[in-house]
Amino acid sequence: MNPIEQLKSDVENLIKDVNERGEESLKRGANLVTDVIDHLDNGSLRVASKDLSGEWHVNEWIKEAILLYFKLAPMQEYKVGEFYYHDKIPLKKNYKELKVRVVPPATARFGSFMEPGVVLMPSYVNIGAYVGGGTMVDTWATVGSCAQIGSGVHLSGGVGIGGVLEPASARPVIIEDGAFIGSRCIVVEGVLIGKEAVLGANVTLTSSTPIIDVRGSHITEAKGFVPPRAVVVPGTREKEVSGGKIFTSCAYIIGERKESTDKKTSLNSVLREFAIQV
Repeated sequence: MNPIEQLKSDVENLIKDVNERGEESLKRGANLVTDVIDHLDNGSLRVASKDLSGEWHVNEWIKEAILLYFKLAPMQEYKVGEFYYHDKIPLKKNYKELKVRVVPPATARFGSFMEPGVVLMPSYVNIGAYVGGGTMVDTWATVGSCAQIGSGVHLSGGVGIGGVLEPASARPVIIEDGAFIGSRCIVVEGVLIGKEAVLGANVTLTSSTPIIDVRGSHITEAKGFVPPRAVVVPGTREKEVSGGKIFTSCAYIIGERKESTDKKTSLNSVLREFAIQV
């Protein structure tokens, strides 16, 4: 059994023990919990991972370990520059080692990980999150707990990527490689954004938001998933209620990025063609 498999087995046994015997068991297994957070912090563990078939799987035991970490960690006072804060989790400090560019007052919690080439404008990255190489997290964007952000992604200003810790089985928000998320978009509740997809400004996607594909001869509808290279804009649709008609939020897939050009040219072309604001 390799070290990670052994850690997984030990943590799962600890979780079972804590559920059966209470938090005294947690204190005895504190080192196992901190080991998991250390592995998250250095990128050797991820809350969700993609298998060879392209399917994403949630590593529930890691999320359970994060929840146990919150129970274990004491509230402490930390100092960052001239400022103090009071929390259970310190902030990351090893940006130079990671080769990550950070513009104050950007912050990332210990237990999150950024690959080389990530740029953090004044933004926030929570515990358990993973951000792939070359991704831009723009001003006032937030990356919630356990969110998985791919390489070469652009999270525009004010984007809100939701976090999830409970239930442990819940899939985090996943933004695959090369996606472009426009200004003030909100993506929450485990929504999966496919590779190189484009969300126009102000798109809001929850697990129950209708995502309506109007590209073909037949309109189709899905929830929780935006296909690769799809171009998505915010919209509304009519709904009958007892008092008459209302309009509820939805999102429309109105086109796709072209294969014939490189990513930058393709993105600019799409934005011009569909008059999308970002």
